[in-house]
Amino acid sequence: MFFGKKDQLVGLDIGSRSIKVAELAETKKGPSLKKFGLIDLAPGAIEEGLVRDPKAVADSIRELFKLYNISEQNVAISIGGYSVIVKKIFVPSIAEEKLQETIHLEAEQYIPFDISDVNLDFQILGENEHNASQMAVLLVAAKKEMINDYVQLVQMAGLNPCTIDVDAFALQNIFEINHQDYEENVALIDIGASKTSLNILKAKRSVFMRDVSLGCAQINQKMVSLLGCSFEEAEQIKLSDQPDGISPEGLRDITSAIVTDWCTEIRRALDFFYSTYPDEQVKRIVLSGGGANIAEFRDLLAVETSADVAAINPFASYYVDDEKFDPAYLEKIGPQAAICMGLANRRVNDK
Repeated sequence: MFFGKKDQLVGLDIGSRSIKVAELAETKKGPSLKKFGLIDLAPGAIEEGLVRDPKAVADSIRELFKLYNISEQNVAISIGGYSVIVKKIFVPSIAEEKLQETIHLEAEQYIPFDISDVNLDFQILGENEHNASQMAVLLVAAKKEMINDYVQLVQMAGLNPCTIDVDAFALQNIFEINHQDYEENVALIDIGASKTSLNILKAKRSVFMRDVSLGCAQINQKMVSLLGCSFEEAEQIKLSDQPDGISPEGLRDITSAIVTDWCTEIRRALDFFYSTYPDEQVKRIVLSGGGANIAEFRDLLAVETSADVAAINPFASYYVDDEKFDPAYLEKIGPQAAICMGLANRRVNDK
C-alpha cells in the first residue's frame, strides 16, 4: 500500500462547507493515521464546486496545514459535480496506446461539452461480455476551467497538486482498502453539503455514477427561511442537543422532509441501475459525508431500498494512536473524512 516518502501525498478534500486533510505513514504497527483535521469554510466561498472566493479558500488551506503542523507540500485533491462526466463506453478492442491516440474521437459522442474544453482520462475495464470484439472503457472527462481553478487554488496556498482525482473514485478507493473481500453489489453514497454522489459497484467495478444537487445545506436553508436566522446560526441549531428558536419536534420535521427527498432521488437512481441490470440487486449501501450521521436518513433509506445501510469508517484498516486522536471524535467525523482518506492513499504518478 505504501511506497517511499518521496511518493507520499497528503489527501486534501476541498468541500463547499469544510476542508479536510489527512496524512498517512508506514510504521512498525502497519499503515497508520499520522495527521487528520478539518476547517470550516465561510458560506459562499465554494458553491456547487465553483471556487467563488479563491483567496479565502487558500487562506483556510494554509491555516489548516499550520494548525495540524503538516509540512508535506505534495497533495492529492479531487473534483466532482456537473463539470465532471464519468461514463462506461464500449469501443473496438485495441491496445491501450492506440486508444490513447483515438480517445478524443471516441469521447465526442458521449461528452455534453466541447471536447476542446475538457481533459480526458480512461481506464480499460476488460472485454465486453456481450461482444468479444469490443472492450469496456471507463471514460472520465473534466472541464479544463474547473481543473485549472483548483490547481491555481492549491498553488495559491503554497502547495503542489500532484494528483487530481474524482470524488467518487476517492471514495471507492478507501472503501475497497477497508473491505477487500466484498463480493456483493454495493452502492457508495456521499451526502455532502450541496451535492450527493452515487457510485454503484458491480463485480468490484464502477458501473453507474450520478451526482444530484441535494445535500445537508438544504436543512440549513430551510431553517434560515423559517426562522429568519443566518446560515451559521442554522448550522449551530442543527448540531445542538437543545436548539434555540425551534422545538426538537420542529427540527425533526424539517430534517424528515429533506431526507425523504434524498431517499426519493436515491431510489430513482437505483431504479435506473435495475433497468440496466434487471437481474441484479443492491443489498448493501455505504454512506459517507455529513448526511451519513443522520440516523433517520439511514433508517428510512434502508426501508426504501430493502438494503443494509451503514456509515463508512475510513480509518478501519489503519493503526490509530488513541493518545493522539480522540476515538469518539474520529467515529463521528469518519463519514466526512472518507474522500480525504481515499486521496491520502494516492501516490505520485500512480493511476
